[in-house]
Amino acid sequence: MKSKFFPNKTALITLVAACFVVNVTMGVRQTFGLFSGDFEIDCGISNTEFGLAIALHALIWGIVTPVFGRFADKHGGSKMVIFTLIIYGVGVLALGNNFNTGTWFQINLGLMVGIGLGGAAGTILAPVVTKHFPNQSRGKAAGYVTAFGGLGMFIFPVLTKYLMVEVGWQSTFTVFAIIIFIMCIPGLFLKKPEGQNENVDLKKEPEKSDNVITVLKESFAHKGFRLLVLGFFVCGFQITLVATHVPRYVQDRGLDDWTGFAILSLIGLFNIIGVLIMGYLSDKYSKKMLLSGLYFFRAISIMLFIFLPPSNISAIAFGITFGLLWLATVPATNGIVAQVFGAKNLSMLFGIVFLNHQIGSFLGAYLGGVFYDIFGNFDYAWYLAIVLSFVATLLHLPIDEKPIRKEATI
Repeated sequence: MKSKFFPNKTALITLVAACFVVNVTMGVRQTFGLFSGDFEIDCGISNTEFGLAIALHALIWGIVTPVFGRFADKHGGSKMVIFTLIIYGVGVLALGNNFNTGTWFQINLGLMVGIGLGGAAGTILAPVVTKHFPNQSRGKAAGYVTAFGGLGMFIFPVLTKYLMVEVGWQSTFTVFAIIIFIMCIPGLFLKKPEGQNENVDLKKEPEKSDNVITVLKESFAHKGFRLLVLGFFVCGFQITLVATHVPRYVQDRGLDDWTGFAILSLIGLFNIIGVLIMGYLSDKYSKKMLLSGLYFFRAISIMLFIFLPPSNISAIAFGITFGLLWLATVPATNGIVAQVFGAKNLSMLFGIVFLNHQIGSFLGAYLGGVFYDIFGNFDYAWYLAIVLSFVATLLHLPIDEKPIRKEATI
């Protein structure tokens, strides 16, 4: 009686195409913190300005994701992904070709990259893919997409190190832009679910759910949805703080430059393992309990990293442990939204949850830079990340994971 994982050929093609795209979009995004020193020396960009650009693209990413999610729910993901990949590629290309100072820096790294990620990163493509799968397989499907993002997060910091030595940091951005443009090819193969699967678990869903206002009112009336939104804020704050400022942090603690590259690469590598494990577990166990445990262990990982004496070993251990917890939030969070509300409006609803994630990302990137320029270190940003992690641990416990019987609410 065990059903096969791929319900049809369209699901397989869409999953594979999404994995290629997410590998590149998330991989390139993981490298920006590695260029902070070059931006400062060659472009006169301060830590606050750099943090603001990362914060801006995080916020733009969050704002446009529900919009693109709504488009993907109604029209499929292909056109959306190709359009945003072009925007992303132009922004990255400009960063390496003298459009990297003052307002141009904020437009390209902030606005253009943010729009690109909003329509072509794992946060939009995970729900696009999971719409093709029944509820019992959605966690694994989201896990595969997110894992390939993690693979990119491992590959691209290593590639960055090589390219910066061989061709310089500016040409490195040109190479990245070309790779992003090439991803328009797999973007063509992102299909809408076949008719018999598009409405899985939704045959009795009333037509009024097509109305955006109705969908939003119903979702925010659900206490668990509100708690999930608040919890995902913490995820955004933590991972953007780490990705943006860890390279400078380890240098300030007296470690070698390669340590920052190693941490980001290890996070990407072990993120693959973490999301696959979480994807498997979230199809079998309580997703809210898995998320509570994850945030608790994030707090422990950060505490050990900042309170233990600085060493290459502790830095590598942080890369491994935090990598296991990095995007492992996505399969379970996406799974709760799909489980409670169904798949029909999944891309838009997960986009709403993700918007608050990006508000957290904005603050993680920006406050990290502000604290550094004011106090000369990142300590207060780390303390805040630890406190928020324990708050998120408690926030997820009261979430009700039971599906809503929509016909009873009419």
